[in-house]
Amino acid sequence: MNAPDSFRVAMVTRTVYPLHGYGGLERHVFDLVRHLVRRGVRLTLITRTPVGVGVDPAAAARSIVDDPRLDVVFVRYRSFPFAGRKGTTVIDRSTAYPYFGWRAGRRAARLAREGRVDLVHGQGASVFGYAMAPADLRSRVPLVFNPHGLEEFGGTGRGFEGIPLKRFAYGPLRATVRACARRASSVIATDRAILPTLLRVLPVGAERVATIPSAIDVETCDAQAGPDDVAGRRATLPDDGSALLVSVGRVERNKGFDVLARALVKLRHRRWRWVLVGDGPARRALQHEVEALGLADRVHLLGRVSSRELYAWYEAADVFVHPTLYEGSSLVTLEAMSRRRAVVATSAGGIPDKIIDGETGWLVPPGDEGALAGAIADALDHPERWPRLGENARALVEREFSWDVNAERTIALYRRLVPDRV
Repeated sequence: MNAPDSFRVAMVTRTVYPLHGYGGLERHVFDLVRHLVRRGVRLTLITRTPVGVGVDPAAAARSIVDDPRLDVVFVRYRSFPFAGRKGTTVIDRSTAYPYFGWRAGRRAARLAREGRVDLVHGQGASVFGYAMAPADLRSRVPLVFNPHGLEEFGGTGRGFEGIPLKRFAYGPLRATVRACARRASSVIATDRAILPTLLRVLPVGAERVATIPSAIDVETCDAQAGPDDVAGRRATLPDDGSALLVSVGRVERNKGFDVLARALVKLRHRRWRWVLVGDGPARRALQHEVEALGLADRVHLLGRVSSRELYAWYEAADVFVHPTLYEGSSLVTLEAMSRRRAVVATSAGGIPDKIIDGETGWLVPPGDEGALAGAIADALDHPERWPRLGENARALVEREFSWDVNAERTIALYRRLVPDRV
């Protein structure tokens, strides 16, 4: 058995923080790469060229982790004119994304043929080209495939209800993801709660599935905000004794923030304030709905904030509320839990692995205004429960959802697939 630092991985992804924004996938890949490299894995990251001219791959690698064991290879992401405008996301994900996956996956195949990597780890459809490589190559250099949230299958909540055109438009992307799963040596389920959906929608048997949760860097979370930051956030709100409800996320239809607004109308007689951190295409519509519901004086839509300010709001919250209609693993829920917040959340995607009713918070069906209002009311009625639920939440994150735990689980999977290298 060779030393761990001899193990070589090609990680293929469409997006990674800080090169392409700050979403859930971006942060997942960022933390995974950093923790693998720190554990001695030599890693080649294949990703799309960031917007701009003259991006230096070496500088890009240093922005993720300053370690010579990380190399970055850029593949151009070719999309259609005006991509990125409102209404074009589904079209882009079903055309440009699979094409990028073909080209990026072929770069990984070249590394495999040249004997420069021992394993290929693909994030979503970005590894399509390697999945379609000859079987003898994939038998020598195995493919680990993480399909992520499976939103394109409508399988992680209520997000596709009443949107048949969206289901049809995602057809090419679904076919690409299925092709990757069919040819992978192992497929990662990011949560136990998602496993039945994964087995139902992808051509893979349970024997090829490894459950490795998406995780957060607990140490980084702890360092993000101090008492002065929290006091500063609280000071921006009226000191009227109201309980502070905080939500975080991209403001779009599938996050259910409009459902939460309508649920809060039912609690108009209670003392609460709701702060929503995040921006997105549905923010203006949500602001109009909040005003129409007569809640404008108690709801604060903050838009995008700095990382430190975000964590100050987590810490300032009395209860974190995540009303999402469909979801993958929900890193924002884990971030709130890491700050010892009690959580009210829906049972979409992988959230039931994290929010255990009565132990770490309150769990309700997606899109159910009445159930959501009832859970928030129960939380407001029982503030004495918040510390216990918050401590339970923190303990669960440390035990199951920290990168210290899940980077080791990932390396253990690599060892099983390539036992002669690690």
